[in-house]
Parts: sequence; structure tokens; C-alpha cells
Amino acid sequence: MGDDFHFLGIIFFAMVAAFLVWRLYGVLGRRTGSERPPSPRWGGPAEAAGDNVVDLATARREGKEAPAPVVLPEEPAVAAGPLAGGVAAIRALDPRFTPEAFLSGSRVAFEMILTAYASGDKKCLEPLVSPEVFHAFASAIDAREHAGETLRTEIIKISEVSILDAKAEGSVALVTVRFVSAQVNDLRDREGRSLDDEGPSHTTLTDDWTFRRDLRSRNPNWQVVATHSPLDSDQKD
Repeated sequence: MGDDFHFLGIIFFAMVAAFLVWRLYGVLGRRTGSERPPSPRWGGPAEAAGDNVVDLATARREGKEAPAPVVLPEEPAVAAGPLAGGVAAIRALDPRFTPEAFLSGSRVAFEMILTAYASGDKKCLEPLVSPEVFHAFASAIDAREHAGETLRTEIIKISEVSILDAKAEGSVALVTVRFVSAQVNDLRDREGRSLDDEGPSHTTLTDDWTFRRDLRSRNPNWQVVATHSPLDSDQKD
């Protein structure tokens, strides 16, 4: 009897582990663990995307704040606005694509990538970004580790997630998203001393990330293929 319970326990924990891995792969093909299971295809129906919005920083603090707004014109405005052609081209290849669902998924990806970069988790980073972006991130992580430095990043608030550009080049979709976030980035040397003369502080950052996916591929993953931070976006509180 005891052996039976032990065997059932092994099966149960194996099922839990499999579920957690599946959930990690759910957004961009993979994502982190505090959100509920996302849509199998990121960018799919909006109803499936609402649960993908997770504020990791808020979860660490007492109390709850409203999630960051997804900034997108109403559907008629999208159909007639500057994004119309790109969104229509992507939908022609993937009818399940919606800007609302995509933005929800991209917000989760933004948090996961920043967290993985700060912690030096290259295994988590690699499938989420293109080889070129991964090389840049990995090189920075290696340099930081070689110097004995540690980085703590906390996303206090994401105040905006908006689409700047959407287009299809052949079967490849490219969507550029702007993230405006308040962060604390605390870089310390091997003795634990802060490398910021003023110490860690809240900084408002604007990041423009371009996501790419081959819509004819069976691989549902979107990858970050370019990152850009406007020079005038940094503002310390």
C-alpha cells in the first residue's frame, strides 16, 4: 500500500512538472509561471489573452494595482489607421492574430526577458530572442559575471504597452511594441557595493522591441529580434 502511494506521488509530481513546463512555453512558445495558462498561439483570440497580463513587481508588494493599459485604438480606428495595412497583412496569414492578444503576450515576454537578463538566466533567454539579440545579452551577462557584479531589476510599473508598427514581409510578421516602465536597477560589485553613485532609484524607461514570427511555420514562437531605447526616455525619480 505504501509503495502504491509512493508510486502515485511520483506520477503526481511528474504531472505537475510537465504542466509547469507547458505553461512556461505558452507565450512566445514559453513564458513564466505566475500567470494562468495562456493561449496556445500568442496573438490569437483576445478572450484567451486577458489572463496573460501579469505584473511581477506588483505581486511582490502588498495590495494590488490595476494592470498596465494596453494602448490600442478601437477596432474601427485600427482598420482605418496607420497600422491597418500591417495588421491586415498579418491577419491574412494568421486569421487568429489580434493586436490586443499580441500586446498582452508581449507584456509578459518583456517582464520575463528583463528578469532573466538581470538574473543571468541564459537558458531562459535563448528561445525568447533571436541569435543576434541573445549574443548581445549573453555577452553582457558574461562580462558582468567575470567582473563579479550582480544586477537586481525590479519592474515597479508598466504604464504603457503600445504597437508602433506592424507588417508582414513574405510569411514573416514583424511587430514593434513600445514599453514604458518604471524600474529599479541595482548593479553591485563583488563586495556588494552599489555601482550607482546615487544608489538604486526608480527610473522611467522607454523600450521599443521588435518581435518576429514566421506565420507559415508550425513553430508558434515569437522572438525579439531588435531592441531600442530612445535616448531621451531615461528619467530618474
